[in-house]
Amino acid sequence: MGDQFGPVLIFTLAGVVFGVLMLAAAWFLRPHDPYPEKLTTYECGVDPLTESWAQFYIRYYLFALVFVVFDVETIYLYPWATVFRDLLGPMGPFVFFEMLVFLVVLVVGFGYAWRKGALEWL
Repeated sequence: MGDQFGPVLIFTLAGVVFGVLMLAAAWFLRPHDPYPEKLTTYECGVDPLTESWAQFYIRYYLFALVFVVFDVETIYLYPWATVFRDLLGPMGPFVFFEMLVFLVVLVVGFGYAWRKGALEWL
């Protein structure tokens, strides 16, 4: 078992050690000169007028989340559509049915988001 997972363990440990060493080197070599003007929030060259902890309407987050969900589905749909022509052998109907199930789940999710009002922009 060590023959199979030994290289993986060594590679993982080497990656972690390398990452820690690079972060430590950057921490030691960086210039460190904090002063009040440097520590202020910078917004397009203008001094901030209010606190940086402003509240945002939760509907914006819901809208962005729904967008990400339906945008990510394209990542799965496009490669399937380009390869489907080659899968028309014995696995063709199964692959087609699986994609139909995937699309039905997406349509149900879209309907749920629409019914809950997550797609209405204020």
